[in-house]
Amino acid sequence: MSIQLARRLIHADEYYRMAEAGILTENDRVELIHGEIIEMSPIGKKHASMVDRLNNTISTIVGSTAIIRVQGPIRVNDLNEPEPDLTILKPKDDYYADAHPGPKDVLIVIEVTDTTYEYDHEIKLPLYASSEIPEFWLVNLNKNEIEVYSSPAKGAYKKMEIFYAEDILKLDFCDKTLAVSKILG
Repeated sequence: MSIQLARRLIHADEYYRMAEAGILTENDRVELIHGEIIEMSPIGKKHASMVDRLNNTISTIVGSTAIIRVQGPIRVNDLNEPEPDLTILKPKDDYYADAHPGPKDVLIVIEVTDTTYEYDHEIKLPLYASSEIPEFWLVNLNKNEIEVYSSPAKGAYKKMEIFYAEDILKLDFCDKTLAVSKILG
């Protein structure tokens, strides 16, 4: 016989009240996924270096046509507030001071993966697709490639392409290109 336990999901507002009460601190590396507080993996040297490289490269290309948010939250819905490695956001004068950006504010979400590929692919990819975030990049450090997912519909991305160092990525939102070698080396 299987025992089914009832779970109590946490709403994003409760998540923040937990931080205000000191239950969660700024030193806790957690994110809210499907109403549960998920502990994030430590950031290794290669991972941190890649996030810095992405930030520098993309910021240089897009300039003021977008806001680059590094490891900051996006409010997908009331039960999900992931903290992607990099988010390219629509420009906003207050830089989202009044509220975390939501799916309609996001141009591209980027996750860097070396030890978290399954989590990023099986949990975050469908979360971003179901939220209709237009584009999701999964920078796979182990394979030295970038998986680019686009055209979300009915909870899934309809298009997936893999880019290698010799390829060129088109940034449709600003009509510019990016040499993948600037990211992957």
